[in-house]
Amino acid sequence: MYYNILINKRSKKVWGLAASLVLVFTACSEKQQEKDQAPKEQAKMIEYPTSSVQFINPEYEISVPAELKPYEQVAIYAKVTGFVKQMYVDRGDRVRKGQLLAVLEAPEMEQQYLSDKSTEQKVYNDYLYAKQAYDRLTDASKTTGAVADIEIDRAKSAMESAKSAYDASKAGTAHSSQLQDYLRITAPFDGIITQKNVSAGALTGTGSHNMPLLEMAQSDKLRLTLSLPEKHASSVPEDMTASFTVSSQPGKSFEAKLSRTSGLLDQNDRSLTLEFDVINSDGELQGGDYAQVKLKLKRKNSSYWVQSQSLLNTQSGTYVLTLNNNEIKKIAVKEGIRVDTLTEVFGDLSKEDKIITKPSEEIKEGRIN
Repeated sequence: MYYNILINKRSKKVWGLAASLVLVFTACSEKQQEKDQAPKEQAKMIEYPTSSVQFINPEYEISVPAELKPYEQVAIYAKVTGFVKQMYVDRGDRVRKGQLLAVLEAPEMEQQYLSDKSTEQKVYNDYLYAKQAYDRLTDASKTTGAVADIEIDRAKSAMESAKSAYDASKAGTAHSSQLQDYLRITAPFDGIITQKNVSAGALTGTGSHNMPLLEMAQSDKLRLTLSLPEKHASSVPEDMTASFTVSSQPGKSFEAKLSRTSGLLDQNDRSLTLEFDVINSDGELQGGDYAQVKLKLKRKNSSYWVQSQSLLNTQSGTYVLTLNNNEIKKIAVKEGIRVDTLTEVFGDLSKEDKIITKPSEEIKEGRIN
């Protein structure tokens, strides 16, 4: 009797333990099913924020460094060899166009001129004699049989040779006279003397002695020159106005209008050179300053723009992700310019495209449910 009761108690314990295990396994299975279903339900709930592609042509502003140069700048050389007889200007002097700056002396040039002038006079007299002889024979030939035709031809040839010799001698004299004019050094334009390299008595001229006597620059008109990067080269309007500042005039801004461009990109740095003429009649600015220039630019045609955060930069290139009709596509683009939060892009896009604003490499191409 006791044995039967003990068996019954043990059986009840076994059945109770078995029931507990069944409940535990059932609960674990339900939890596992919930975990398996959670990602599927979560995947169905994923939504990507998008923004529209903008097809616009905004005006934008950039700041670039520039250089303020004299409108004209030249080193003045002596064209002939000679000694400096007199210097009439010094560094810092303001001069007018045609003003005498220096005088050279070369006695041998004066003697050469006198010799050429004397030779010219002698050859001229020979020409006059030959011409008179020809004229007399021509008058005499009016009488039949008085002068042979060959004598007239000989006289004409002699006169023409003398005329050619006279013309050559006259040109030689003009050359000597012109060389003498080179002994007087004059200013080629209105400006200021920026450098004086020689003094009275110095030997100057061609060869080893060929160094500039003076250097001068135009100060009442300046050139503002800058190099515009390639990506902005097609955004330059013809009537563009630039505002600029220089370090020597802190807090002050100046303006100038576009005067000319290089027309072609520089092959070394792929830039377009712009020049602005700056009137400086009051002498407030000085050539040689570095300037910081602000330019307002605008494309000639509209282009596509997207939110800057929509660009996906990877090792293989730059992309945007489009989401149209529940389909994601990865489009390769090339960046242009940036304006505030927008970036210009070039690629296979259309005005109707929707762009995912927060792209990542984990987002795969294809349809989404």
